[in-house]
Amino acid sequence: MTDLKDKLKHHKLVKGMHTTLSDCSISELCGMVGFDFLWIDTEHAPIDYYTLLTHIIAAHSAGTNSLIRVPWNDPILAKRVIEMGPDGIIFPVVNTAEELDAAMQSTLYPPKGKRGFGPVRAIKYGLQDVDAYVEDVNRKMIRCVQIESAQAVSNLKEMAKNPYVDCFIFGACDLSGSIGELNKVFAPHTQGLIKEAISILKDAGKSIGISTGSDDPEVIRAWHELGINFISAGTDYLHVLSGAQKVFGILDSLE
Repeated sequence: MTDLKDKLKHHKLVKGMHTTLSDCSISELCGMVGFDFLWIDTEHAPIDYYTLLTHIIAAHSAGTNSLIRVPWNDPILAKRVIEMGPDGIIFPVVNTAEELDAAMQSTLYPPKGKRGFGPVRAIKYGLQDVDAYVEDVNRKMIRCVQIESAQAVSNLKEMAKNPYVDCFIFGACDLSGSIGELNKVFAPHTQGLIKEAISILKDAGKSIGISTGSDDPEVIRAWHELGINFISAGTDYLHVLSGAQKVFGILDSLE
């Protein structure tokens, strides 16, 4: 399995995709492709806690890191997820240094944070030494936050000082929506905000990410050329749909 935290620390390219469908076979199958991580989504997808657990287990079986996006920056929502033992967590819509600190606090055990104690799968159901887990998890967990508003960009210099964030990830559609240009992610105003944020994050020595539903090679390259090293591109349903349409087109041409 890729040492994703180390790759993020050294700003290397890390490659992933979004998982949104309920069947955990999706995570096992796609994990075997060779992605560095699977972005398993509980913000926009109908994935409940039990289904999420099966996805995490399937990703691990496939040798792939699991990063779970929680629905909101809330310690209660984060707690049940991290007790399942994913490799990392993604907080959406983080706009201020105070909100960012609260997110990080919910992933860190005291005295560094405020995470409540009660790991289950995270300690191999009791087979792992608890003290060793507590010591390791504060250091090993991958912590990501999403930049999804103009407000976040304006506060980013202060936010980037937080030592626990491994990657700041653009939610470009919501960022464009925050300035009244929803889904115009390559329009000048949104791109200006993104480039401003990239400059801040590079100065702070942080890894920079993008979440894009596109599987268009030109779109993916365009994000990378901006200096983005964490790329989650395409979705499970899009990959299935694209393959199905390709085969249908071949069959349809036989008539």
